[in-house]
Amino acid sequence: MIELRHLRTLLALRETGSLVEAAERVHLTQSALSHQLKDLENRLEAALFIRKTRPVEFTRAGLRLLHLADSILPEVRRAERDIAKMAGAEQGRLHMAIECHSCFQWLMPTVDHFRDHWPEVEIDIPGGHHFDPLPALAREQLDLVITADPQPLEGVHYAPLFRYEGLLAVARQHTFAQQRFVTPGQLADETLITYPVEHTRLDVFSHFLTPANVRPKEIRTAELTLMMMQLVASGRGVCALPNWALTEYLQRDYVVAVKLGEQGVWNTLYAAIREESLEMPWMEDFLDTARATSFAVLTGIKPANRDVESTA
Repeated sequence: MIELRHLRTLLALRETGSLVEAAERVHLTQSALSHQLKDLENRLEAALFIRKTRPVEFTRAGLRLLHLADSILPEVRRAERDIAKMAGAEQGRLHMAIECHSCFQWLMPTVDHFRDHWPEVEIDIPGGHHFDPLPALAREQLDLVITADPQPLEGVHYAPLFRYEGLLAVARQHTFAQQRFVTPGQLADETLITYPVEHTRLDVFSHFLTPANVRPKEIRTAELTLMMMQLVASGRGVCALPNWALTEYLQRDYVVAVKLGEQGVWNTLYAAIREESLEMPWMEDFLDTARATSFAVLTGIKPANRDVESTA
């Protein structure tokens, strides 16, 4: 009567707090998710949550099923890993590169959790690359690349992890701090603080400034997010970062975040892997762990389309 998909749906509803976002998380339409939950309630003859509450408020029956989900689903995951290992699929190498300076907030917990379950897989994040990570992935020098900038490379698959919004961080006293959003033209008179990478790999350029044929008055670089925030807070420039990277500084009222354009700028973060790695159980588990960990530790992100995405 109660199926694993029901338990996964209820967990998604608890974690997101809304039917719309829960439907995105489990890759259903909102109508299909509502139908699934209503069908389960009819079978159990009990309401599971109170409608039209935000965040969702669960009934005693709903809380009991959530307790069941917390007990059963981790065991199912462990069993799947164990069976994969029995089939001799545990050996492997996972050398990765990160084209995202702020990814360590969720990547390190992902790696720690993965290492606990797949100790036989060799994990390394080599530093000091003197080559482009994606071509190195195609040449088998790397096994996975975290990127928001997919490139057309034969044999490379881009597994979407999550969607995120780019926001503009400004000082609390900046005139932009009173606005809901900024236009590209407004940045023409600003000093833009960025990581020291090619502009084509930065969302603020590729998705906001360059399409509008706008360049900032000055560009200043900093290696660390903390350094960038210190410069912004002291009024020495503005900075565009993923929403999750700004959470800590916004909570401390260190800076103010403004949308890039009226509709905002959203992008997808991918794990790029070679197509032959798709069937490896430990690689599939790493991707699932990365998605689950991201939603556990980050705020403001959304599920990405899980359809297969490859370029050639």
